[in-house]
Amino acid sequence: MNTPDSYFEGQYARADDPWRLAERWYDRRKYELTVAALPRARYRAAFEPGCSVGVLSALLAPRCDALLCADRAPRAVEAASRRLARMPQVTVRHMSVPGQWPAGSFDLVVLSELLYYFGSADRARVLRHSIDSLGDGGHLVTVHWNHPVDEHTRTGREIAEEVEAAAELRPLARYDDPDFTLTVHERATGPGAALSPARAEGLA
Repeated sequence: MNTPDSYFEGQYARADDPWRLAERWYDRRKYELTVAALPRARYRAAFEPGCSVGVLSALLAPRCDALLCADRAPRAVEAASRRLARMPQVTVRHMSVPGQWPAGSFDLVVLSELLYYFGSADRARVLRHSIDSLGDGGHLVTVHWNHPVDEHTRTGREIAEEVEAAAELRPLARYDDPDFTLTVHERATGPGAALSPARAEGLA
């Protein structure tokens, strides 16, 4: 089953940043590793559902011509909007995926600490929407906590295995530590390996 909206509403009712995402070294390190793993220097259009208070969004934004951030918790949307207000390329929306999904295509979709809040059917729908939203050569990044939590349906490693099973995705990078698993995949319709940064610049 999906984690209910009331869980998130309760968390944000207690604090503006209930998971202290802007304070902890753990999150800062994770976010910096996430941004460092992006294969391209810049992206045309990116989508980050489940953006929470926008801490990762603020690091993604300088790498994007346009970044759409969304969250299902209204107070998270308010906090993210304040944090990102001076970044004109960023749009923040109140949106509940997978029932709501933006139109158009992206060359980057970032699913950070999101998929484990869904049961298997909706988790598959989020992944399906993410893949379908990517153009050929676009990148899907997933980052998820590995320790057991009552509200989580999967660990980061289990989610990584589900993502790796998608036929349209080719692996580019994976980072595992005891706390989280980070994956980067390229959407491709033709045969061959994913285009690494070195291959993209003709170095390999």
